[in-house]
Amino acid sequence: MFSEEIKAFKRLGFRHVLLQILNFASVIASGLMIWKGLGLITNSESPIVVVLSGSMEPAFYRGDLLFLTNPSSERYHTGDITVYKIPGADIPIVHRVLETHDDAKTELKQLMLTKGDNNYADDIELYQGLKWLERKHIVGKVRGYAAQPKTL
Repeated sequence: MFSEEIKAFKRLGFRHVLLQILNFASVIASGLMIWKGLGLITNSESPIVVVLSGSMEPAFYRGDLLFLTNPSSERYHTGDITVYKIPGADIPIVHRVLETHDDAKTELKQLMLTKGDNNYADDIELYQGLKWLERKHIVGKVRGYAAQPKTL
């Protein structure tokens, strides 16, 4: 079944095969370094995300790429578009900040309520027992996007 492939593999020689494996490994390592470097520069665990639902239409559509930053000193304001992750949920959610409040106990703790532009209700039901999102739930603030090419 694979006899011709095995013969071709033997003809290449050990050094050539090793060189191909090293080239492949260096491409993978370069991609990982670029991803981690972007994460460090933007202070975000995921500096680029893909929109997975229609909850932010008409601002963003399924398949659009969003570019995020998460500066630790910057505060979030009503109208900012954020990407957040709830503990226990694997998929990040892209929604707009509807309200912000400062925690009365600590001025550093900012609380947020979000809502999708295409949704009727806010996201309290998504927060799984939380009344507000905290800064630790935020993956990043949307700074730019690349729209998915539309087909006719």
